[in-house]
Amino acid sequence: MKNTLSLIVAVLFLGQLAAQTAQATNAAPMKTSGPHLEWESTVIDYGEIKKGGDPLRKAVFTNTGTEPLIIKSARGSCGCTVPTWPKEPIMPGEKGVIEIRYDTQRVGPINKSVSVTTNESETETRVTIKGNISADEEQTLPKNDGNILTPKG
Repeated sequence: MKNTLSLIVAVLFLGQLAAQTAQATNAAPMKTSGPHLEWESTVIDYGEIKKGGDPLRKAVFTNTGTEPLIIKSARGSCGCTVPTWPKEPIMPGEKGVIEIRYDTQRVGPINKSVSVTTNESETETRVTIKGNISADEEQTLPKNDGNILTPKG
């Protein structure tokens, strides 16, 4: 009986300790003041597009902080990825957009990124750009009437 009682007390104690640990782990520290950039999505997917397709996509974000958010810079991972960001402060609760243009004349998979620096912290946030650009399926062949002496064109 004494062992059973000790076992019950130990189980209750461990259960309470586990519950307190879970609460502490789940309570992520929240920023109580200052600007805070929150992306609608950190992945911009061009999907499967044809060569020369629409190069513009938009990365939408919200300032969920308590102070104006300023985008200091947005930098593409290469010259084929060009971001344009708002120069005016984004007020708390407001949305903003970074326009991203990718060179859709480049055939093949897209795997690029845009790094964004704000007044929230010196740490950059990153938006990933993905997709695939397929070559033109139709190729214009020179007209030929079957005579090898007829000039092409």
